[in-house]
Amino acid sequence: MGDVGVAAFVVLRAAEVDVGDRPSDADDGVGEFDVSESGLMRARGRADTAGVAGIPHLPIGPLPDFERASKAALAFLHEHLGMGLWMVTRVASEDWIVLTSEDHGYDVAPGTVFPWADSFCSRMVQGEGPRIAPNSADIPAYRDAPIAGYTPIGAYIGVPLQASDGELFGTLCAIDPAPQAAAIADALQMVELIGDLLSGILALELRVAEAERSSERARRDATLDSLTGLANRRGWDDLLVAEEGRCRRHGHPAIVVSIDLDRLKWTNDTLGHEAGDELLRTAGRAIAAALRQHDVAARIGGDEFAVLAVQADAASGAVLVDRLQRAFAGTGVGASIGVGARDPARGLSAAMAEADIAMYEVKKNRRGLMPMDEVA
Repeated sequence: MGDVGVAAFVVLRAAEVDVGDRPSDADDGVGEFDVSESGLMRARGRADTAGVAGIPHLPIGPLPDFERASKAALAFLHEHLGMGLWMVTRVASEDWIVLTSEDHGYDVAPGTVFPWADSFCSRMVQGEGPRIAPNSADIPAYRDAPIAGYTPIGAYIGVPLQASDGELFGTLCAIDPAPQAAAIADALQMVELIGDLLSGILALELRVAEAERSSERARRDATLDSLTGLANRRGWDDLLVAEEGRCRRHGHPAIVVSIDLDRLKWTNDTLGHEAGDELLRTAGRAIAAALRQHDVAARIGGDEFAVLAVQADAASGAVLVDRLQRAFAGTGVGASIGVGARDPARGLSAAMAEADIAMYEVKKNRRGLMPMDEVA
């Protein structure tokens, strides 16, 4: 079996994809990569499936796991091609996020974030440079890339990873501080095949993740706030844990919004608790009307609400806050709103804390402009 065939077997073995019950790309929009049984067999056979003797055994369990497959692929590629750093990355707006790394001297860990525009990969996907550059200084697009100014890169390998809709998800890439022999370019077919296999496994896992979200929404009835119909605190905490795991595995950006209503205590004390309950119901309807399909809102305290916007970056967060502000304005309910973006190194709990701080800052500033009982 040639190196390409070995690589295909290693990635498939690492992921242990259950191909028997998986639909083909004709059904699921995975693009050119066919994840049906016949499609995977064709991928194996693209190189040479004469035998499996000599294929390294990897201690990988049976779960169809993109993270496990990525780690196995990077270890295999380093063993066969060397290079000081191999990475599987995610592109999220302007960020280039390291999901998995095989690091031998660069000190780059999963969760590290670089500017996407600085990278060689951003130029590779635009067709400005080759997928393998044995001497990156020979390629003007790579030589002039900002990352070359703060990271020693003598050689580069990179191929795109695609999401199931055909959009760019990230890259499978490698760098080394020293130029490599020209013969390393002969490995392109193997690297591209591994990239295709990882893209196919990723597409399956992203569909599973969406099914998990749908299942969580169905189970949320047990954790609903009876007054507003939104999730309650328990449901919110469970959601953050589940979504943090998906963000960590796939590099999804996410936004947390913290909302504190005006005048709930004053309304309860002055107009009665029924009026206070109606204010909460009105606020819940306003929040729900501002959400996208996959966003989730919760009432997490007496007059406190929160929103989790999945696969949303800072720009999307600003749009969401604007929609919320307009929804509240249309109902006559006042509120202070703060937003926090998930940092891959700190997670959603830190984004929630950031949103709370921003919300309290807004509340403090509004108190300086309005009577105290209007904002309390």
